[in-house]
Amino acid sequence: MQQRALENERRAIDDARRAVDEKAQQLKTLSHQSALIAGFCMILIVEIQIPSGLHPALLISFGITSTLVVSLMLISMLNATFLLVSILRYDTVAGLRGGDNAQPAKQFKRFWTTRCESDWRLALRSFIIGVPLFCVVLAQIGWVKLWHFDDGAWIWASSCISIIAISIIMVYLLHTGRKWIDWLLKEH
Repeated sequence: MQQRALENERRAIDDARRAVDEKAQQLKTLSHQSALIAGFCMILIVEIQIPSGLHPALLISFGITSTLVVSLMLISMLNATFLLVSILRYDTVAGLRGGDNAQPAKQFKRFWTTRCESDWRLALRSFIIGVPLFCVVLAQIGWVKLWHFDDGAWIWASSCISIIAISIIMVYLLHTGRKWIDWLLKEH
């Protein structure tokens, strides 16, 4: 009987550890992707050469959009990182010491729901909003970089860049977003 009780405790602890590992992998992925997109956008902001005579509305729009992308991705990355640190500190064996020997996975789920779920949702929503905004920044690049050319080719080139970026946004929102966003935000 003691051996069976010990095996049940080990299984319960293993289940809780798997739950922690699953959340940790999700948080690592979200954090890394957010940092990557924020880095791309920061490099773009720093390296882009703004031509003189650029229309102020375009400059303001580019500045606001690119800053929003970096800010949203930083919110996503920082929340995911802090959550990761938090759950990696979570003690899956603590429930056994408290006498609740078959419930470590349920305790972690309760911990996640009460302490982490809202921050996870904020991080994921920031990422979800930041991705299409990043595509908007890409759509604006052609207009910002090619503004100073005198021939009409720059308008065609800028329009093509914008059309491609808008197409990517549509695919993201209508296919990828519709398929995955609600599922990822749903509690499991």
